[in-house]
Amino acid sequence: MISKYDILIIGGGAAGFFTAINIVEKNPQLKVAILERGKTVLEKVRISGGGRCNVTHACFVPNDLAKFYPRGEKELRGPFHQFCSGDTIEWFEKHGVELKIEEDGRMFPTTDSSTTIINCFQNATKKLGIDVLTSQSIQSLYKGDGYWKVETHHESYLCQQLVMTTGSNPKVWDMLQELGHTIVPPVASLFTFNIKDARIKDLMGIASLAQVTVKDSKLDATGPLLITHWGMSGPGILRLSAWGARILAERNYQFSILVNWLPETTPEEAATLLKDLKLEHAKKVVSKKSPLALPNRLWESLVIASGIAEDTKWADLSKLQLQQLAAQLTAGEYKVNGKSTFKEEFVTAGGIDLKEINFKTMQSKLHDGLYFAGEIVNIDAITGGFNFQNAWTSGFIVASSIH
Repeated sequence: MISKYDILIIGGGAAGFFTAINIVEKNPQLKVAILERGKTVLEKVRISGGGRCNVTHACFVPNDLAKFYPRGEKELRGPFHQFCSGDTIEWFEKHGVELKIEEDGRMFPTTDSSTTIINCFQNATKKLGIDVLTSQSIQSLYKGDGYWKVETHHESYLCQQLVMTTGSNPKVWDMLQELGHTIVPPVASLFTFNIKDARIKDLMGIASLAQVTVKDSKLDATGPLLITHWGMSGPGILRLSAWGARILAERNYQFSILVNWLPETTPEEAATLLKDLKLEHAKKVVSKKSPLALPNRLWESLVIASGIAEDTKWADLSKLQLQQLAAQLTAGEYKVNGKSTFKEEFVTAGGIDLKEINFKTMQSKLHDGLYFAGEIVNIDAITGGFNFQNAWTSGFIVASSIH
């Protein structure tokens, strides 16, 4: 049996639903279906942001917003001028979902629940008559004269225009490669660092602002660093993992980082600071209380790592001990041995080569009537709502181009 549609959207995630809804809102006469290989839709939306769904980020200047994308910065400037984070807020408000801004700029539904976003999308598809078909694993794609044929395990579909929103699905990438598209091989983009080190062994849960540099590279990021039971995580580390995705993959995730717990402070400046503290706190025990903006337990661990006994008083510190402590505070070297996925939000760098897409329409430059939205293309962002914003923007542009 063959089912016919004007437009088929392959992939029932954020980009797929957003594209479908916008297409039918602009063109009510079109018959549209979403095909999803799994039994359920919008799974990534459900788990994102710890189940709260980090919808976008409160950065409202298109060119500034584009800077959060290690891959795609240049290409997204134009699209963000068409549909930016402010448009996202307005779109969701129109569809009955209010968003709020948190201190770090991340935006969530006021309900703090991803179910709000899922319900919004499912209600809209029902209202607009969009067919949502699950358990439809794509087996083949065929381009005919002015139409596309899609085969799944269960049936065949014909459509005039095809939108691919399958994220990082290697099987679909293979099919697109057979159609002549170039696939940039995927590597992990948002991940945490596995580090076994006595200095952080019993400090899980402690967070502090830090500047982290990958040794022998230009990779450098500053942000909150979280010590975990497997190593280091937090926004600073995740930012580094996104910008360094390719380089760190080439190093097989074996590398060293330098951690500066006093960002922007050099070892020399730290040594001077410690000399002043030595005079000021002469009679106090060095390891007892952190005199700097560092958690006490982290401070104590770095003091001990500098060869300073637990009961040493400030007045008794030698010049060498002061230098060693300054080095631990500003340039401690930690060996990274592998990576761990950040929560369930697996993001990859890789996908369809950006040179093969027209970013004014999100249409393939190789095939008429083939469009892309979301993470299927070689675009990814640091954590904070940016990957979703790319899904909304690219979906909106596809919907504006199709008629």
